[in-house]
Amino acid sequence: MSKDGTAQRRARLSRRAALLTVPIAGALTASAAEPAADKALPRLDPNDPIARDLAYYENAADVDTSNEMAAHYLPGQTCNNCAQIQGDARDAWRPCTIFPGKSVAGAGWCGVWVEKV
Repeated sequence: MSKDGTAQRRARLSRRAALLTVPIAGALTASAAEPAADKALPRLDPNDPIARDLAYYENAADVDTSNEMAAHYLPGQTCNNCAQIQGDARDAWRPCTIFPGKSVAGAGWCGVWVEKV
């Protein structure tokens, strides 16, 4: 067999391997991106380093506006009326795009709050 035949066979095997791998990788990615509906996400701990850096409070009434990240807080702003929160509005704890894999208190607030329109 010539060198060209060997190279073509390797290329064909590589394409075959890629075609078999892509659907499997896609399925794994899709299942990892969406948590199971029946599994509640763990609650975000306000002492989590990222939560602290973003001035996350479980209760917006406790926001300390002397914190630089919380200086723009206004009464009435909560996670429930933030554009970042997801899930059912009737739930007290819901997923948030800012804290993937965690749920935040609907009555809470963080420095990344953005008005829901």
